[in-house]
Amino acid sequence: MDSVSLVLYAAVLGLLVGSFLNVVIHRVPKMMERDWTEQCAELRGEAVAEAAPFNLVVPRSRCPQCGHAISAIENIPLLSYFVLRGRCRACKVNISPRYPLVEALSGLLTGYAAWHFGLGWASAGAIVFVWCMITLTFIDFDTQLLPDSITLPLLWGGLLFNTAGVYTDLSSAVIGAAAGYLALWSVYWAFKLITGKEGMGYGDFKLLAAIGAWVGWKLLPLTILASSLVGAVVGIALIVFTRHGRNVPIPFGPYLAAAGIIALFWGNPLTQQYLGLF
Repeated sequence: MDSVSLVLYAAVLGLLVGSFLNVVIHRVPKMMERDWTEQCAELRGEAVAEAAPFNLVVPRSRCPQCGHAISAIENIPLLSYFVLRGRCRACKVNISPRYPLVEALSGLLTGYAAWHFGLGWASAGAIVFVWCMITLTFIDFDTQLLPDSITLPLLWGGLLFNTAGVYTDLSSAVIGAAAGYLALWSVYWAFKLITGKEGMGYGDFKLLAAIGAWVGWKLLPLTILASSLVGAVVGIALIVFTRHGRNVPIPFGPYLAAAGIIALFWGNPLTQQYLGLF
């Protein structure tokens, strides 16, 4: 298969998966809330009311405003949004631009991963990594949650890929996972001891551990630096331009995810250029 065909096929796959990622982003937090409610009821010794099935497959996607079931023809990535002019076919309420944004990001990054790594395991792993980063980014933006159901399999996936040295050697991946977790864990406890407040969540520790498992410990400084710089710039911009309260928490997961993608694709050349300056 030539490189152009590979990129096109990958980009189309990314668009299709991006449509599903929108479902994951919307439903996984609600599924978690359901589980927590049931667990709390069981601990209190209360009977758990039987609820209608709710998972990534059922019920069918519907308009949150009028309940209109989304047909297959209305669910074509990007195209349906523009044909419908960004509105529900039934009630004409505006559809969030978040949906085509996720689809476009998934398509572009999937196509780029195929071009960057070529046909093989490195490309396949990078595509899965990108899908997970996109999903975690938008879930964290919405809910300030980074689900274990995504971060932990991602961590183990990175270690498994690197048993064959796909992105780094296995020892570097193992150290990267441990160092990634401990780096933010240490910052969390130092901040809490000094201020008495929690500066970040445990999901951030697990996400950086997962990134470390994929890219290895040598790229963790770049990942932490990049995520901190982006987070600081965005945080200051939110405070200055949108009157975002200083005491209102800002999710850190999206910046870690962006830095993780940078590290996976361009980490080694960026690090070499930086070290070359000295």
